Amino acid sequence: MDRLVTAVALAAVVLLVAWWAQRRARPDAPVRTGYSVPQQVDRRDFHRPEAPWLVAVFTSGTCNSCAGVWDRARLLESNAVAVHEVEVVADRELHDRYGIEAVPTTVIVDSEGVVQRSFLGPLTATDLWAAVAEAREPGSTPGGCE
Repeated sequence: MDRLVTAVALAAVVLLVAWWAQRRARPDAPVRTGYSVPQQVDRRDFHRPEAPWLVAVFTSGTCNSCAGVWDRARLLESNAVAVHEVEVVADRELHDRYGIEAVPTTVIVDSEGVVQRSFLGPLTATDLWAAVAEAREPGSTPGGCE
């Protein structure tokens, strides 16, 4: 009887050690290294689809840096450039349609709906304005401003 109890106890210890070793050998879950940005949009989803250019800023009301990006982007509004804020609560459908998972996401889009430039996260007015100028007229920005 003592041998049976010893054998059962030893088997339990072996199973426990095997289970623990197997748990440790599993690799960690993959870490997300980036977010996607749409490559093409339907201009009819945004303000003034007839404008030659669109700057769309995907934002969230709870995002501190989004307000600053939107403040810089809206100054670009002109006859040639439509500017549209897409706030997640007000327009969840567009966030979902274009797979926006990180805000602020800013896209510069041509008249065909092709995203010419994009930015994830906060950006300076200089970077945004230079990107719009370069998209509208390639070669127009000085070196180092692209």
